[in-house]
Amino acid sequence: MSILDNEKRWTKLAAWRFVLLLSLVLLSVAPIVKADKVTDWNAIGVQAALTAGNAGAAGNVDMAYVHIAIYDSVNAIEGGYTVFAVSPSHVPPGASSEAATVEAAYRTLRYLYPAQAAHLDAQYAASIATIPDGQAKLDGIAVGNEVAILFLAARVGDGRGANVPYTPGTGPGAWIPTSPAPPATVWLSQMRPFAIESPTQFRPEPPPSLDSEEWAADYNEVKRMGALNSSERTPEQTTLGRFFLDPGLPQDAAGLRQLAIERGLSLKDNARLFAQVYVADADAAIAGWDSKYHYGFWRPITAIRAGGTDGNPNTEADPTWTPLATTPNHPEYLSAHAFVDGAWTETLREFFGTKKLDVTLTSTTTGTSMSFSKTDDIVKAVEHARIFAGFHYRTSCVRGAVLGKKVAKYVAKNYFQPVK
Repeated sequence: MSILDNEKRWTKLAAWRFVLLLSLVLLSVAPIVKADKVTDWNAIGVQAALTAGNAGAAGNVDMAYVHIAIYDSVNAIEGGYTVFAVSPSHVPPGASSEAATVEAAYRTLRYLYPAQAAHLDAQYAASIATIPDGQAKLDGIAVGNEVAILFLAARVGDGRGANVPYTPGTGPGAWIPTSPAPPATVWLSQMRPFAIESPTQFRPEPPPSLDSEEWAADYNEVKRMGALNSSERTPEQTTLGRFFLDPGLPQDAAGLRQLAIERGLSLKDNARLFAQVYVADADAAIAGWDSKYHYGFWRPITAIRAGGTDGNPNTEADPTWTPLATTPNHPEYLSAHAFVDGAWTETLREFFGTKKLDVTLTSTTTGTSMSFSKTDDIVKAVEHARIFAGFHYRTSCVRGAVLGKKVAKYVAKNYFQPVK
């Protein structure tokens, strides 16, 4: 080997050593991105909701319970923001926010899902054991426990899970149940909200008149694009329609946790973010369900098979029309996915101060993921997807998203504010 070859070899080796050293330095100063007790207990709570069969809009109500209790506990210890619901009688200096988070979440979930007590007990034991023993831990547990007790007491009689009867209407435009089961979660339409003034506060205008051009356009779009055997829907559009067949609660929650972890939020910030998201989602669900059962508008599967009865010359019936997927058993107007995701994405925009956020959602139905760089793109994807699935009309999706955004703006303006 020549002297020149040796010099080249040592030059390359020195360069590799420099790159390795630089990498080690960068790793040593880069923030450690990881989950915390808020994201941990969000995952535990979402799984508990799934086990209980509350994977849809009702699950957002339950997660609002959990994250309000967490927020008021952490905020009582660390301060900085307005109280949402309750304050503990005493907060010892140095109380552990982590312990308060675990205790508040656990106590709330055990109240919501008593049948899962053994599982939740095991989750609690494992979670609380990771916090060092001492007075700070004991004080944090006391704060979380008191806040959970006070908050749950304040929500007694709020209508969660109440038996609310509903009799569907008849004739053109009236929703007809799509399943022999009772209409789904009628109680949501009358539940006492968490932040907005009443379920009717943001009630939209009625759905389009059956003799209108708007109705004919809505009808014919979903008839063409939402049919099981549609010849106009592309394979990509079919995948999109099926992508959001996943239950909304776990799909959005996983995306939210990933976003929070990637942005390296503190436990305090996560407590506020998750509470604000679920309060907006829950109240959007309550307001949206008010619209559903107030207007009781028919689903495409009913309308298209009975198109000749609506009095509109531009809506031709197809008695054998079948949607891409099985229609949910609650009225059409408004789209639940649209108003919940409208609230979810608008809360993210309000919290971070920008629509430009990288969010990834995953679908177990399709086994695929979708990455978004703007929150508005999520809402647009949901709007298209519900039409491609054959569940909703365009107007219902657009107005649903508007309702969700209005609720989120109201929550952001009136709650979770810095203390002045």
